[in-house]
Amino acid sequence: MLCRRWRVWVFSTGMQRHVLTSMFLSCAIGLCASSAVAQQAPDSVYAPPAFPGETEGINEGAVRFELGVSYFTDYVYRGVEVFEVLGPEDSLNLQIDTKLSFDLGKLPHPYVGVFVNIADDDAVSNFQEIRPTVGFDWTIKPIIVSGGFTSYIYPERDNRETSEVFLQIGLDDKVLVGGNPIPAPYIMAASDYDLYDGLYLEAGVKYRLLFEDLGLTVTGIGRVAYVSGYASQIKTDTGIGLQPGFFSTALTTDENINGIQHWQVGLETKYSLNKLFNVSTRYGEWSLQGFVYYTDDFDATINATSQIWGGGGLRFEY
Repeated sequence: MLCRRWRVWVFSTGMQRHVLTSMFLSCAIGLCASSAVAQQAPDSVYAPPAFPGETEGINEGAVRFELGVSYFTDYVYRGVEVFEVLGPEDSLNLQIDTKLSFDLGKLPHPYVGVFVNIADDDAVSNFQEIRPTVGFDWTIKPIIVSGGFTSYIYPERDNRETSEVFLQIGLDDKVLVGGNPIPAPYIMAASDYDLYDGLYLEAGVKYRLLFEDLGLTVTGIGRVAYVSGYASQIKTDTGIGLQPGFFSTALTTDENINGIQHWQVGLETKYSLNKLFNVSTRYGEWSLQGFVYYTDDFDATINATSQIWGGGGLRFEY
């Protein structure tokens, strides 16, 4: 009887040990599995950030910078060849154009910019013109409204310096209808409140064609301008006597100039260097630019250049 009870107790004790061992093993396996899952789970309730693509990451902040450096056969501004120097025809002009803008979302985007024209053959000053601008660009899809203040600085030609305010309204030339670009018209008014006390009006149209596979953009332009109330004469460099103003010719007799001033047609091209060298745009957009224009006048008494001119250069945007 005693032996039988002993066998039962030993058997029971062995079963208990087996059950306990199984329980400990199960807990250990569960803890290891839980630890592995915890290590794989993200620390946040949000998914981990993905790596940016090749075209992502290009200046996603609120500041934009543009720089253009080009050589032109002539410096023609608003239909007039400015400061044609004596010497070889079509001496090259170095033009530098910069713009720093601030993206404020749906609000107008303020910007500051500077344009400089340099002509080495100018005996008066190589820096023929420095033109700082403070303004804004406001996109109200599909319309772009721009405005601001511009100062015209002519080193060593102080008697020609002046200032103006301007406003331009136009259709965004990147607008597509049915997947195709459409002509983008614009109108612009600039009021010279300083030296000339006149109004310059310009209307034009742009047509932009994009060849994505080639990285090439071709834009055709056409414009016509009207001037009103511009003074036909200004003081000379010495301050003694008068000389013709910006829009005056040898045939101008009126005290103020009024009439259609010039018309212009041209082609502008932009070729992506990022596409050519397979460089990501996250490092900025580099491009080669080319320009060719034809400008002509309407009235012999209102100054405008009749000629073909153009140039080319490098552009950087970031």
